[in-house]
Amino acid sequence: MKIGELARRTGVTTRTLRYYEEQDLLHPEREGNGYRSYPESSVERVEQVRDLLAAGLSTRVIRIVVPCFEGSGPRLRPHVDEELAANLAREVEQMDASIAALTRNRDAVCDFLRSATPTKADPRHASA
Repeated sequence: MKIGELARRTGVTTRTLRYYEEQDLLHPEREGNGYRSYPESSVERVEQVRDLLAAGLSTRVIRIVVPCFEGSGPRLRPHVDEELAANLAREVEQMDASIAALTRNRDAVCDFLRSATPTKADPRHASA
């Protein structure tokens, strides 16, 4: 299938598909005229990439782990694989470290805000 059809079927832009190709996440064939030709399996691969991006993984990590997954959406499941488990565990550790750093930063800014406006309520407990 051509890039436009893959974009339509997956709900992503052709620009996004070209980006996935640049990131080595998609591997279309090139026809004699230079047009990209995607196999049917590319629909599921794009859905997998989107699911893994939505889970917070980087394209660098997805490139490593996506071959270890099957299905997409609610059916997305990893194969049993020790290397995949180790890679995902490292990602969780990095996410936890990022969350801790962001929490410290937020708390510091909230402390500054409380000092600057002593009559205001704690912004962490204000409703949006």
